[in-house]
Amino acid sequence: MERIYLDNAATTSLDPAVLAAMMPYLTTHFGNPSSIYSYGRESRMAIENARKTVAKLLNAHPAEIFFTSGGTESSNTAIRAAVRDLGCKHIISSSIEHHATTHTIEHLHKTGEAALSYVKLLPNGHIDLADLENLLINSKVKCLVTLMHANNEIGNMIDIHAVGEICKKYNAIFHSDTVQTVGHFPFNLRNTPVHFITGAGHKFHGPKGVGILYINENIKITPFVHGGSQERNMRAGTENLYGIVGFAKALEIASQEYEKESNYIKRLKLYMMEQLKSNINGVVFNGDPLGASLYAVLSVSFPKTEKSEMILFNLDINNICASGGSACTSGADQGSHVIRAINNNPNQITVRFSFCKHNTTAEIDQVVEKLIELI
Repeated sequence: MERIYLDNAATTSLDPAVLAAMMPYLTTHFGNPSSIYSYGRESRMAIENARKTVAKLLNAHPAEIFFTSGGTESSNTAIRAAVRDLGCKHIISSSIEHHATTHTIEHLHKTGEAALSYVKLLPNGHIDLADLENLLINSKVKCLVTLMHANNEIGNMIDIHAVGEICKKYNAIFHSDTVQTVGHFPFNLRNTPVHFITGAGHKFHGPKGVGILYINENIKITPFVHGGSQERNMRAGTENLYGIVGFAKALEIASQEYEKESNYIKRLKLYMMEQLKSNINGVVFNGDPLGASLYAVLSVSFPKTEKSEMILFNLDINNICASGGSACTSGADQGSHVIRAINNNPNQITVRFSFCKHNTTAEIDQVVEKLIELI
């Protein structure tokens, strides 16, 4: 049986057109972008053109786009800068953020640099905006609000404009982890009230190890990494030249294909929901899959049985790639903090399926058939 890959929220395959755009920078155009001779100037040019492309696609200013090693570095940089440079002494976040955020804010809280509050969640996993406003009203110090645009496990999306407007009202800094949405949705940063957003190339058929941090031009921060003048003195170290070129190309393709691909992928998700509902008793979908939700992610909880406990292992044996995310699993794996927060049911086994433009309904039929067998 061919391998069926349904873990696109973890990483995606590299688009051949992206590889083709990167290739010259892996072979002939190998100059150091900081060198002054023509070889180096070509590399510098490639980076600045990539920056312009990315800025244009996100409707930001090129001076607001910084290339990083990915979403984790970007979120770390933004959150630390908000506390250390922008005077935020209170961080407001949620219990279902990505670890790149939760571990960073917990660290800053532990070192005594910032107070930490978690906004309440509604039963469907959405952020309680009234509670967010309440936390901001009652804060005596400047706040950083860090809330992800779309959750990587359950797919729930915040209204980034609504959250941004609330932050504006209380003069809070707003960072949104947009790793699951950059390359999947159109952005217009000119009219989005947000100070920092993040992106990672490998989530939309670009290369791994490259990402972006958008820093709104109205704020000034100091570097997270020191030792060179790269990225306009914001990030020292020789740039990931071919990664940056690949990131821009992947974002360009994703933007061009957005209408067509997002509709196609959404249909796959709905199709899988229908197939699972009609074939397996007791199936539950986590979050708000038919509402404000990522079209590429479906979090499914199956009734826990002797057979279903081994479900991921059995899917893997059958060449099906999906990811786990149960409230609690035995042994070293602590289970998923996201599922624990919204659906703490020990009698369910959770699997996340995430789709891309290369998946087909035939693959979903095969997976559902296997799941029926396994459960």
